[in-house]
Amino acid sequence: MTTRQRLLTLFQGEKPDRVPWYADLDYWATGLIGRGVKPVDFKSSADYVQWHRQLDVGFYLQGYYPYQTNLEDCSLVVEHHGNKKVTTLTTPVGTLQDCWEFLPDSFSEAPIEHFIKSAHDLKTWRYYYEHMFFEADYSFALRRQEHIQQAGIHLAYLPHTPWMQLLVLDCGIAALTELVFDAADELEHTLQVMKKKLDEAVDCTVRCPAEALMIPENLSSEMVGPAFFEKYIKADQTDWLEKIHLAGKYSFIHMDGSLKGLLRQEASLPVTVLEALTPAPVGDLAVEQWAEWAGNRRTILWGGLPGVYFTALVPEAEFERHVRQVLEVMTTEPRYVLGVADQVPPDALEHRVRRVAEMVEAYGAYTSGSTI
Repeated sequence: MTTRQRLLTLFQGEKPDRVPWYADLDYWATGLIGRGVKPVDFKSSADYVQWHRQLDVGFYLQGYYPYQTNLEDCSLVVEHHGNKKVTTLTTPVGTLQDCWEFLPDSFSEAPIEHFIKSAHDLKTWRYYYEHMFFEADYSFALRRQEHIQQAGIHLAYLPHTPWMQLLVLDCGIAALTELVFDAADELEHTLQVMKKKLDEAVDCTVRCPAEALMIPENLSSEMVGPAFFEKYIKADQTDWLEKIHLAGKYSFIHMDGSLKGLLRQEASLPVTVLEALTPAPVGDLAVEQWAEWAGNRRTILWGGLPGVYFTALVPEAEFERHVRQVLEVMTTEPRYVLGVADQVPPDALEHRVRRVAEMVEAYGAYTSGSTI
């Protein structure tokens, strides 16, 4: 089977010749670009997909949003001050600002100031969303479609659900928690305004050429427990997952970090794949426990290899032992994809990425008792 055939066979509820092996190389590529090893346009080029073929790993990310976001009667202005990126949102009812700082050592960025700092900012935030509109843009999707062929699958992003958009990007954990207790009604109203508008972006996305669509939630039970999930996330995810299904596409939810508080809840939804699952010792559930905690035999569980295992911080013997252990579990039934939790990092050792492919070929065939 080809890399693509192997995964599609699993999606169709059948048993492929061996466990599929896919990896998110986006962050690794960012580091190589930053060090001048790869060209600036590497990740958008056909060479990026070819790189996956050369490493013998399935392609599915980088993800992209197949639409453009436009604004009416308000503006976003971005200014760079050294490693800091300051974005100012200006509307007739108020002005908000956020700031992200680039961290050169890790080739990543982190928020040091969020747009929403208190309930006072919610009126401006609602105005921003009420004057936002989306325009489908499938130009990159069509190019990427040509690049992939049998190298993997074509995946695009939906937006975050409103709660996760605020939690991860625009408000942060502390301020959002305060809003829950101090301004619950206004927060609910704001989430409703966001959902109504983001539904339009979802409608653009489900019509795009990609065959798989991801809600890129960055979920971890360290950030969202079962109660908040039930109240603020579940209904929105379910609505969007049903739209993906009606469009005839495969659905992904990105979920890494701690799993115990959310794995069963997410697996109860009509989702094809829970992606980037982090195992112990980095996460809180061993791969052997995933199926029991998921509580069904329908959802595909994707992950198993923490990013740090591709670096020199983990000895070779431990790397080999862990990959073998994960494959021993994943070959028992065709519901797993061997993947990275959640990305191969910038300081990755190339020979380890190649070694995983060798080990999957050697040890990734399903055991005689494995069932569908």
